[in-house]
Parts: sequence; C-alpha cells; structure tokens
Amino acid sequence: MKKMLLTVALAVVASFAWGQTLRQPLMKTQDMPKQPQQTTNTTSTATATEDTGTITQYSPGSAIVLKETSGPVHYRFGKTVTYVTRSGKVLDEKTVRTRIKVGVPVRVHYAGTGQNKVVDRVILEKD
Repeated sequence: MKKMLLTVALAVVASFAWGQTLRQPLMKTQDMPKQPQQTTNTTSTATATEDTGTITQYSPGSAIVLKETSGPVHYRFGKTVTYVTRSGKVLDEKTVRTRIKVGVPVRVHYAGTGQNKVVDRVILEKD
C-alpha cells in the first residue's frame, strides 16, 4: 500500500517537473487575424497618405492630376519629390521624363487634405 501511494505521489510530482517550463503565447503571430494595411502615417504636424490612380495631367515640378475611383484628384508637388518604382528603385531625371506621363498608373504619397495635398513621393505601379 505504501509503495502504491508513493508511486502515485511521484507520478504527480514528475508530471509537474517534466511539464512545460516556458510560457507560450496564447496565439502564434501567424495565427492572428490580419489587419488591413493602411498607409496613413500620423505625425505631430500633418497626415501622410497614399492614393493610387492613373495620371490624367502632369506638370513637372508643379502638379499632377490622378483619375481615381472617386474622380479626378489634384495634387501639388512639394519642394522635393522622389520618383521610385514599385520595387523601391529611385528613378533619375532622364527616366522620370520618359516614364512619368499621362496614362501611367502611379501611387502618390502626400500630406495634407482637400486642395492642400502636397506630394513628396511618386511610385510607379509598373517596374
């Protein structure tokens, strides 16, 4: 009887001793529901956002108009504008002159709202 009681007691203690020693998260990060990506970055002075559309008007160094799902949207260019491909390659001036034109699909990164949308980055949708 003592042997049986001792065996049961050791089995209970051993199960705790050999049990999991590290605390595991409740969910793995890949199992968590994905939040829709939003491209709005908030700073203390302005909001930066991205919009996608097709160029309908383009004045280098001045303004760009994109045809979006909501209709045409006007953007002004900031002091410096960076032109990049979707993969992130920065375009030189010569390439910008040949590839940025009416009918090209682009994504613009801008700050401001309404008539005060100021672009600082133009991303070509096609590499």
